[in-house]
Amino acid sequence: MCEDDTNSKDATGLSRRHFLTAGSLAAMAPWGIRAAAASDTPAQANAISPEAALKQLMDGNGRYAANTPEHRDFSANRAALAKAQYPIAAILSCADSRVAPELAFDQDPGELFVMRVAGNVMSRDLLASLEYGVKFLNIPLVMVLGHTNCGAVSAAIGVVDNNADLPGHLPSLIGRIKPAVLKAREQKTGNLLNRSIVQNVRAQVAEIKQERPIVNGYYNDGKIDVVGGVYDLKTGKINLV
Repeated sequence: MCEDDTNSKDATGLSRRHFLTAGSLAAMAPWGIRAAAASDTPAQANAISPEAALKQLMDGNGRYAANTPEHRDFSANRAALAKAQYPIAAILSCADSRVAPELAFDQDPGELFVMRVAGNVMSRDLLASLEYGVKFLNIPLVMVLGHTNCGAVSAAIGVVDNNADLPGHLPSLIGRIKPAVLKAREQKTGNLLNRSIVQNVRAQVAEIKQERPIVNGYYNDGKIDVVGGVYDLKTGKINLV
């Protein structure tokens, strides 16, 4: 009488279904192993408070804006970075070529976990990246970084004001920014573009704080903070908003 193949076992007594499950877990091992190693490392460079991480960023921006960056030997820590990374902050930045977070914050390679997209807006894939950084890399700080004269926000204003017709996949991206423009329109003082840029940063910060289950949980437990800033293209200075 033939034995049901789904219940057959090898010499160790383990079912084939068990091996399939084990294989799935093994495929995730590189993430889990790195996370465990990071949490067990007493000298972990990003084992600091969100407040300390923010101070490190803003101190670095002060040096950058004053054109007095720290002098570095970038080859010195490559061997260590090849083994692990301990970024102090995750940066959701615009893809604008004039904005370079590592330079703007005067930080070494390995210190920032950067996600870039035009208009610095959150998406499902970017959220997954952020969740990985928060949960497995133990990042203590998240910053949404907008910038002055943002083309994506300007395009959103054009759509709101003039019903501008955008090509390709741009309408989907700009649609994520339109609510910020509409909110900024309720204000009566100042430049609409500047107000919209700030409002867009604040909207993304508020959204990120609510993202379940990982980011929201870490934020509510005080393990991370989520802040926003705007980079001034002319001065290099980043202002928190």
